[in-house]
This record gives sequence, C-alpha cells and structure tokens, in this order.
Amino acid sequence: MMEQKKVEFKNVSFRYQEDMPWVLKDVSFTICENEWVAVIGHNGSGKSTIAKLMNGLLFPQHGEIYVNGELVNQQTIWDVRKNVGMVFQNPDNQFVGTTVRDDVAFGMENHGMPRELMIQRIAESLSAVGMSEYEYHEPHRLSGGQKQRVAIASVLAVSPEYIILDEATAMLDPKGRKEILNTVLEVREQRNLSLVTITHDLLEVTQADRVMVMNEGKVWLEADPREVFSMHEELQKIGLDTPFVTKLAEELQAAGLNLTCEPLNHQELLEELWTLRSRM
Repeated sequence: MMEQKKVEFKNVSFRYQEDMPWVLKDVSFTICENEWVAVIGHNGSGKSTIAKLMNGLLFPQHGEIYVNGELVNQQTIWDVRKNVGMVFQNPDNQFVGTTVRDDVAFGMENHGMPRELMIQRIAESLSAVGMSEYEYHEPHRLSGGQKQRVAIASVLAVSPEYIILDEATAMLDPKGRKEILNTVLEVREQRNLSLVTITHDLLEVTQADRVMVMNEGKVWLEADPREVFSMHEELQKIGLDTPFVTKLAEELQAAGLNLTCEPLNHQELLEELWTLRSRM
C-alpha cells in the first residue's frame, strides 16, 4: 500500500544561534494531502520558522522533517522545493527578473525543466492567477495585489503539491486579501493542493480545515476553527484574538440567547438568529 502524501515534523527543535533561546521546542505535527492548515500564534511563537523549515530554507538542530516520506536535508533540498512552494509577505523579495515572464520562469530554470514545458507552464500559471496580460510587464510597476499574484504564479509553475503562504496577504487591503485568497483557493481546488497559511487574518483562519495554534515555540492546540475560536478566554491569555462574529455571539449568549453552535461568519450567525426567532 502506497504511503499517503504528507508533511511531517518529528520532535523538531530550532534556534537561530547557539546563545539564543529555542524558537521551536520539540514540535511534532502532520499535514495531510489536500488539507488546508492555518498556523496562528503571537509574534515570536515560531510560525514563520516552521514555514522556512518546511521549505528547506532552514534545517533543525534536533528532530526530522519529511515531505512525502523524504527526509529534508541538504541532499534532498531541491526535490523538496519541487513539492513545497512558498509565497512570502513581501513579493518584491521574490522578484529576480526584468519581466513577469522572467520571474515565473526562474524557479523552473533552477529545476532544469525543458523549454517547451516552461513555456506551457508560464501560460498556465499566469492564467490561473488572472495575470496573462501582464506577461511582459516589469514587476516593480505592478500593484501590491498584482505582485502577489505573480509570486503565486511563480510557485505554481513548479507544480508543487504543497503551498505555504507566509503572511502573504498582510500588506494588502481587505479587498486585495480577499481576492488573493480566492485565487489561491480556486487553484487549490483545481490542482488538489495542500495549503499552509501563516496569518493574522482571522477571517482567513475560519475557512481552514484545521488550525494549529503556536505558543512559545510549541504546538499549543490543533483543532478545527470552530473548536479553536470557542476558547475565547484561553486564546486571549496567550495574546490571540477571536473573530468579530464569535465575540458578538459570545455577547448574545451572555444576554440570554441560546445559540446552538459557535458561528464562524456572518451567514452562520444570521442563520442561528433566524432559527432562534422561529423557535420563539
């Protein structure tokens, strides 16, 4: 029987220098095929370090990381990066070419892909993120949202099985964040990708399959979004907030309204209130 494709951290510990505190402390978790995991936590909790370790930008001092059963190390790093693509907070840090086309081609060139395949994937990736007409534009002339779309296209062109968004929408306005997330989710559905989002956007977190809460370098909690955001007081104690809708639902409960579930968005809250009204 073939082993299920997944990313696995086994007792991973990491620190940036020997005289510095551990950023990650004996961390273990698994990300399965075609799963969306949102990683949240206060600043310094180890979220971005997890992303860099997963992509082979860093290596742990203790423990092991596997991608589809392959140990992540200096010898396997390029194979790993074919499977794990990463989009950073500032897309300018990922641009190396003079045109959008050059940037999308860069990762494929590093992997030694044939020219015919590269041309095909440039077209497919730019089309997937709605940037086909900008193929010969200069990246620095694009808007913030357009730059992130190109950064995502560059990752998609290598055809990874896992995509990490490391605060990739943090520099955008709410409309831009929504557009980029919708783009990623559409591509994820088309290609059956696993998605890891490291984010402070709570609305984004509510849509994930699973949430991993980091605190002081350890996995504090792993659960679905509804269970995580039902722990209002516990999250506040470790410096995390909850979505406005869950706060409002908590106030309504305190006022005597008996809601049957923990709503995660406005639509769920409206349905709860409508159901409650029909019972009166």
